[in-house]
Amino acid sequence: MGKGMAPSNHQVRRSRIQRLARSIAFLRRMDWPAFLSGPGKLLDILTSTGTKCRRKNQVKMQLQNSSVPILRLRGAISSRQRRPTIRILASRLMIASTCTLLAAICSAENPPWSKFQNGGRSTSDLTLPVEWAPDKNIAWTADIEGYGQSTPIVSHDQIVVTSTSGENKDNYHVSSFSIEDGSKNWQIDLTNPSPFANTPMVSRAAPSAIATANGFIAFFEGGVLAAISPEGKKQWEKNLVDTYGAIESRHGLSASLEQTNDLVFVWVERGEDPYILALDPTSGEEIWKAAGVGKTSWASPRLIPVDGGQHLVCSASGKIIGLDPSTGKRLWEFENISNNSSCTPTPAGEGQFLIGASDGRGESSAGSAAASNGLIQISKNDAGEYEANFKWHAKKATSTFGSPVVAGTTAAIVNRTGVLYRLDLETGEQVSVERTDAGGIWSTPIVAGGNIYLFGHKGTTSVISLADGKEIANNRCWAEAAAADDSSRSRGGNVLYAAAPAGNFLLLRRGDKLFAIGKTP
Repeated sequence: MGKGMAPSNHQVRRSRIQRLARSIAFLRRMDWPAFLSGPGKLLDILTSTGTKCRRKNQVKMQLQNSSVPILRLRGAISSRQRRPTIRILASRLMIASTCTLLAAICSAENPPWSKFQNGGRSTSDLTLPVEWAPDKNIAWTADIEGYGQSTPIVSHDQIVVTSTSGENKDNYHVSSFSIEDGSKNWQIDLTNPSPFANTPMVSRAAPSAIATANGFIAFFEGGVLAAISPEGKKQWEKNLVDTYGAIESRHGLSASLEQTNDLVFVWVERGEDPYILALDPTSGEEIWKAAGVGKTSWASPRLIPVDGGQHLVCSASGKIIGLDPSTGKRLWEFENISNNSSCTPTPAGEGQFLIGASDGRGESSAGSAAASNGLIQISKNDAGEYEANFKWHAKKATSTFGSPVVAGTTAAIVNRTGVLYRLDLETGEQVSVERTDAGGIWSTPIVAGGNIYLFGHKGTTSVISLADGKEIANNRCWAEAAAADDSSRSRGGNVLYAAAPAGNFLLLRRGDKLFAIGKTP
């Protein structure tokens, strides 16, 4: 189309269809129970997604004045109910109307990946590349200052990663990169309040940041938090060491942040007096503080939908707890498990989550590892109190650092040597088993386009078809020999730590570099 020419009707229709498709994908990533909580929650969701949504009052006007046709559900809707469209949208959850409305008021050119594991929903509606190599299908690369192990966060039309540098991890960095070409937008540098020798034996900028309505919040294992605007301006900084005391933990902390619409959760499972915080994302002010699990953990807190609300679930070796996210009250404890120090709980339906456990290297009770992998159900007992129990156990499958994920109607679990087990999500019965070229994974798999992507920590990514469980491709971003060179060995090697979809690309994060897989538009 030439400059100054009006778009054709065909182009307008195609644009509307594309916006609608993006909105449907957007809704799939939303927390559906929150839509049922009323207009306030709906507005919070619309304005905290990291997409280019209008301000809350403008969205409210759109909702209240919308002339979008209303879908009638079972039961009559009175004319009085019909007038305030916002109430009908929130209480009746009229999917088609909401999709159309969101398409009109939101631009979702780059669907967000707003936190670690995308909040446990490691599924992308994008079509991701299937094949690549060091000299093939890599759109761009970007160097990261220092070294880091966190997941790239994709929101506000940019990519944000965290890292650390200095002999004693003296400095922390929050860096933003362009999705289109990997150029650096901005970088914020912070001082580590808990310096510690920078070696491969400790976590190094392992906690992942989150995206909020106002930008990003980054957390580092040394005990510093910072909120940053999309433009790279620091909004507030919080030193947890000054407020709550020194942080000492075996091999360091790695718990990423979790959030609801109005709270951010920080889990500090230190050696003594561990704690969980809920903070106001706009100010960093403490809302509540609760005791931690009291066990070893490198997992992250995760929100699990329960009874129309949510529980904040924290998993540590030999113990899992569930908290009320609004108050910090402990609702239940579960101890019939072992070796579950690394995997984060994965939502798998109402009141259900997948949990992974290792084969016991470095921990006791190795023989019970498979039995500690499975699906856990949260429910109320006869006394009306919440409790958690295994709905099914795996028979052979065990996990490593990569958490189990939901892949269609199956649970996908990858063991230490790269064997992929797929188990029926309802019964736990084995559907398929495949030895892959990926080897052990340190990153949680991603499901997209009918495939599951396994990101081996040594750099090989295996792409497995969900249709038949067979490996259809294995790929690398750097030559295999580079994994053992002297310069990388001192940093812990060229390790593939995380992945995330971003626009047309699949992002892979090495300790010191970002790779954007795919073709440039």
